[in-house]
Amino acid sequence: MNNKNILVVAAHPDDEILGCGGTIKKMIEENGYNAYTLILGEGATSRDETRNQEKRSKELEFLKKQAHKANKLVGVEDVFIYDFPDNRFDSLPLLDIIKVIEKVKSEVQPEIVFTHYEKDLNLDHRITYTALITASRPLPGESVKEIYSFEVLSSTEWNYPLEFSPDTFVDISSTLENKIKAMEAYESEIREYPHPRSSEGIKLSAKNWGMKTGLGYAEAFKTVRVLK
Repeated sequence: MNNKNILVVAAHPDDEILGCGGTIKKMIEENGYNAYTLILGEGATSRDETRNQEKRSKELEFLKKQAHKANKLVGVEDVFIYDFPDNRFDSLPLLDIIKVIEKVKSEVQPEIVFTHYEKDLNLDHRITYTALITASRPLPGESVKEIYSFEVLSSTEWNYPLEFSPDTFVDISSTLENKIKAMEAYESEIREYPHPRSSEGIKLSAKNWGMKTGLGYAEAFKTVRVLK
């Protein structure tokens, strides 16, 4: 693989599209990057009092199919999906999560990584961030040169006081519709407006960041590390 590879490390199915779907599509089309997605958690099982994969087996299988379809719509080459327990990452040794990220990262050799914000409301998001940072220590030979955190609608903005202070903005005016269509491919996850995780909510969020930065429609990121 060449070094123009991007890896998106997400806790749950749909986080990757909500967080950076428009940017990924743009980087593929305009800059010639190859993009890959790692989804660590299975999704869905946190809706029950106790984790029951058997009860949710059909739903989980459908969710995986949706993930592949959604990522294909934004041009992702391949999707790596694991089955860590939904919203229960704190029940696992952190090392188990780190090892999975290291394995996929070793295969993809990404130059740029996108992942969750370190102070997100969702526990799995925060743990994913910590695991990714640990797995991408800037040692000699490390492929990762840039790491950016994204927001996830219906999570990041619901943490009070709101601390997400992005410093990097990408104009996704040309790829916003791709992002929305990809999210709509997540039939079990998309919601009706005024829920933030709706087609209209996604568009309004992009419009809001664009309005603040003079970019039309935009996605916002917090720079974690850039090595030049």
